[in-house]
Amino acid sequence: MFDRRAQALIAPGLSALARGLVRCGVRADQVSWAGFAVGLAGAACIALQLPLAGLALILASRLADGLDGAVARLTKPTDRGAFLDITLDFLFYASIPLAFALADPPANALAAAVLLAAFIGTGSSFLAFAVLAERRGLKSLAYPGKGLYYLGGLTEAGETLACFMLMCLWPAAFAPLALGFAALCGLTLVARLRAGWLAFGVQA
Repeated sequence: MFDRRAQALIAPGLSALARGLVRCGVRADQVSWAGFAVGLAGAACIALQLPLAGLALILASRLADGLDGAVARLTKPTDRGAFLDITLDFLFYASIPLAFALADPPANALAAAVLLAAFIGTGSSFLAFAVLAERRGLKSLAYPGKGLYYLGGLTEAGETLACFMLMCLWPAAFAPLALGFAALCGLTLVARLRAGWLAFGVQA
């Protein structure tokens, strides 16, 4: 929902960091894998009931997630890079609710399961729309720099990160935060279903 505004604000800083990485010979795929590894380390810290350490690593991971695209645009974006980026992102997002469930199963497991189910809904609708949009040659005007058609919603990367931050700062409130965010994901899913229904209702 506010990803475009956030990206516009941080783009100059990311570009400067990316230029430094390119001068050092760092490739976009390497940044993607490093960010994913740091994100999983953050999830491990949460599972070990170290949420503040987990938060620091999550923020570092999301910085890398922004940097890989910036590095790719300064070199040569590839389909492999776009595939790797979105796949690792979804795996990272799933790891955080799972980590909270492992940290306190009695209190968190059910809410984590609901949130993971909601993530499946938003993720599958996002990818299904992207596949069919590519087949029809549709282009996203809102996110022209993305490697695939990026269909927005109430719960984009920025909102998800904000929710994860609140969970790490107030781990005792994980269950209500997870259920509330799952409800927002449900609204996003409904909006994407409507968008797909309208966009693909007429055969090209």
